[in-house]
Amino acid sequence: MDTVTRPRILVVGAGFAGVECVRRLERRLAPDEADLTLVTPFSYQLYLPLLPQVASGVLTPQSVALSLRRSERYRTRIIPGGAIGVDLRAKVCVIRTIDGEVVDEPYDYIVLAPGSVTRTFDIPGLTDHAFGLKSLAEAAYLRDHVISQLDIADASHDPAERASRLQFVVVGGGYAGTETAACLQRLTHAAVKRYPRLDPGLIKWHLIDIAPKLMPELGENLGRSAQQILTRRGIEISLGVSIAKAGAEEVTFTDGRVVPTRTLIWTAGVVASPLIGTLGAETVRGRLAVNADMCLPGHDGVFALGDSAAVPDVAKGDGAVCPPTAQHALRQGRHVAENVIATLRGLPTRQYVHRDLGLVVDLGGKDAVSKPLGIELHGVPAQAVARGYHWSALRTGVAKTRVMTNWLLNAVAGDDFVRTGFQAHRPGSLRDFEYLDAYLTPEQVRAHVGEAGRAAR
Repeated sequence: MDTVTRPRILVVGAGFAGVECVRRLERRLAPDEADLTLVTPFSYQLYLPLLPQVASGVLTPQSVALSLRRSERYRTRIIPGGAIGVDLRAKVCVIRTIDGEVVDEPYDYIVLAPGSVTRTFDIPGLTDHAFGLKSLAEAAYLRDHVISQLDIADASHDPAERASRLQFVVVGGGYAGTETAACLQRLTHAAVKRYPRLDPGLIKWHLIDIAPKLMPELGENLGRSAQQILTRRGIEISLGVSIAKAGAEEVTFTDGRVVPTRTLIWTAGVVASPLIGTLGAETVRGRLAVNADMCLPGHDGVFALGDSAAVPDVAKGDGAVCPPTAQHALRQGRHVAENVIATLRGLPTRQYVHRDLGLVVDLGGKDAVSKPLGIELHGVPAQAVARGYHWSALRTGVAKTRVMTNWLLNAVAGDDFVRTGFQAHRPGSLRDFEYLDAYLTPEQVRAHVGEAGRAAR
């Protein structure tokens, strides 16, 4: 009987951070130096920044789902499931596979990159009636839903129903919310031309945020420019406002307004994966507190990065932590892989230090605002930078080809406004796409691992 003696490296999560870590480990480690395992429900890496373009039909879903089977070197074993608990003392990760089986995966080194989930608040009706935009399924569903509202409104003889189906509310004035409102508004603006019975003036988009400014990270000038672009398109922007109550046919704002609508899109930020809560370790605003080298204090061989880790921002200092952006996740993934290798080989780890490349916001068509390396751009130059950045960040040549082809085809031929049939099934709200009740408590993790250990003996 063979005994595995190679160190076991377990990477949790196939987002930007996890996949970049696995790729670097595969390149830098000799085959007999360690066994690599990746835990993910889907065998692809999702390019999240382009999801609004999937929801609006500019890109096909497949173009932003980068297959791990195609691109990796097949050294890494992929477990199709989600981590629901980690016992740091026993060095065991509890995984629920996609067929519902709960299995224990022992490790010697673990890299925690489970990402984030949509941040919600205790708002009546929110999780039952709002749509999210954190997954490929949600983007595809949202596109179907928006087009179906036009279809139903066109067929309706009730003016009140028609008006409510043609009003859309997006909550969240960050990148995700702003780009989602911009892209979907362009979708409905183009689609309504194919519905001669509908009055284009009935289509109304609302973008609201509790913050006093739209995308404050962009700075005063670019933030104001983005707001002017959206306002010129007819999107009503309300700042300092959020949702007080959500219903099936109307939404109540915190300023007292009641908007009849069947479409509430919630993009008001993210929080760390609930997996972090199963560790029983110190957190900073829900994110795992780690050192600047992304090691978990007091636990050998445990690393955390990306949206779920409060990685100190050494460049800024003063207790700042790195924001949950794709830029940081990519660089942290490569950096933490080097630190895992260093630990494996008995070498010192290095702190994560970054240089910000800037910000890009694609508002669809020729509209965009960008700030590469601190240079403020508007319009076509900003659009070229935004799309150029996203295109270059795609990991595979196949993905680059698909995305570029989609962009060109959409620019030349437009959209066919085809629904794929999701609306034949029950509504797919936030509650249906994020399985937050699947995670264990720290006590449940320890009990489960203990029982498994006793059974094995």
